[in-house]
Amino acid sequence: MESVEHCHKTSVIHRDLKPENLLLASKAKGAAVKLADFGLAIEAENDKPSWYGFAGTPGYLSPEVLRKEAYGKPVDMWACGVILYILLVGYPPFWDEDQQKLYNIIKHGKYDYPSPEWDTVTHEAKDLINRMLTIDPNRRITASEALKHAWIANRERVASSVHRQQTVDSLKKFNARRKLKGAILTTMLVSKNFSTFREKSQSQGAVQAKAAGRSSKKDDGIKESSDGSTIEDDDVRARKQEIIKLTEQIIEAIQKGDYETYTQICDPHLTCFEPEAFGNLIHGMDFHKFYFDNANKGNKARNTIVNPYVHLIGEDTAVIAYVRLTQFINSSGLPVTQQSEETRVYQRKESKWQHIHFHRSGSPSMPAK
Repeated sequence: MESVEHCHKTSVIHRDLKPENLLLASKAKGAAVKLADFGLAIEAENDKPSWYGFAGTPGYLSPEVLRKEAYGKPVDMWACGVILYILLVGYPPFWDEDQQKLYNIIKHGKYDYPSPEWDTVTHEAKDLINRMLTIDPNRRITASEALKHAWIANRERVASSVHRQQTVDSLKKFNARRKLKGAILTTMLVSKNFSTFREKSQSQGAVQAKAAGRSSKKDDGIKESSDGSTIEDDDVRARKQEIIKLTEQIIEAIQKGDYETYTQICDPHLTCFEPEAFGNLIHGMDFHKFYFDNANKGNKARNTIVNPYVHLIGEDTAVIAYVRLTQFINSSGLPVTQQSEETRVYQRKESKWQHIHFHRSGSPSMPAK
């Protein structure tokens, strides 16, 4: 809760709080708890609720997200309520094999405290859960308020000290089911993504058409997914894939010495920081054109994008960060691999993405751009 409070004080919303994103620093008793996986985290604008897209993990999504309403920091507190419920009895407050039924249960906040496992849980613990799982986000308890709640602030007096062996056993079963489902889901995603990647690489139009087709299957635009997996809406996923594809096209154009394709994707006023510029900010295309005119075209270097991360800023701006591995045979006939960290900024102008800024650190690739 202290980690969540820290995030919220800096206007960061995690959006994907769940047990598997809570880590222990070590196996020692009393080890520090670490909050992990900020892949879906966003920075709230002016701390005002807004629609930041459909993202999270099904069983931990808040009612306002499922209703596709403006949301903010309270979504994290709802997820904390789900986590606390699970930690106390070993099973989630909301559950149904049918995902749409699950969403309907969450929207109406339908949960209870069945006997006998909840009989030994104190009133204060249940009260904290109730305040976290309040449907109205404006009335939901905040992280700072939760830290002052009696069950946390006065644990010695109000928290039960009974060892909950049944909860431990239930948690082990819950974790086993989660891992099994995760393994099955991963296998499904790998096979699905491999096939869809080939389809998406045919054209950007195919990406958008396919995304639109999926979204039209449901009125609410919610993507089907197994419980326990992080999801994003199809429009966001499609736009991110589009940025990755554009970046691959830029690197391919550099590889082939195709200046025409390069200029079609890059803004004429492209700015860049890169080692060849000795720390200077370069503006325009002349610096880049030099390499296309003088580098060996069609060299046999192989470029691979590793760990791409796309951050969408509104509808018309995107940033991609990734590691670029370049493999080639040097003058001595030996295989060499170089690595660089790259960031590219894109802006959509007249319905077309344009590459407007580039930053690279690390070893230069071949050719340099």
